[in-house]
Amino acid sequence: MTKLAVFDFDSTLMDGETIDFLAEPLGLEKSVAEITERAMAGELDFFKSLIARVALIEGLEEERVNGICSELPMMPGAFEVVSGLKERGYTVICFSGGFRNATKPACEKLGIDADFSNFLHTERGILTGQVGGEMMHSDAKGDMITRMQNLLGVNREDTLVVGDGANDLSMFAHADTRVAFCAKPILKEAATHCVDEKDLTQILKIVDSL
Repeated sequence: MTKLAVFDFDSTLMDGETIDFLAEPLGLEKSVAEITERAMAGELDFFKSLIARVALIEGLEEERVNGICSELPMMPGAFEVVSGLKERGYTVICFSGGFRNATKPACEKLGIDADFSNFLHTERGILTGQVGGEMMHSDAKGDMITRMQNLLGVNREDTLVVGDGANDLSMFAHADTRVAFCAKPILKEAATHCVDEKDLTQILKIVDSL
């Protein structure tokens, strides 16, 4: 029987926010981090906040972006939780409102089965300040998780979701096991379990207790 585990990427599988790391070379990490914080708390529309933050990193070289993304720090326990869930019969997928430049190399390292995220547009190897993809709206993860459940033949009872911010709410609506990981209050309210320390292996204990 297939089971499904879906993880958010930024501040869940990865220790930090990709866009904050990308804004650093431009000296804009504070401006970007403020918008991220408000979006994750549910104070700003996710789509509008994403557009605003990506516009700020216009002009960054794609090569620089890929270099930064290849060195992003994984959350403690990330490798263990992915391999542990797969041993327990889960298909493990990553949904990110962030960027393919970051999720693809990280998910390959972690052994994640598939990742869905957005694309930073470039022109002649330079970021244009625009973004596109299937994970740009606040309801995108909810839409995608139902598609994955249908595709894999998994019901909500066998679905585990893990996230930290407001844009994870839509996928929380389609899973019986909902873990708020070092999360904003808005997501904790919708969770069945809360992990408040940076240790993803705690999720294996939750799964084993079900």
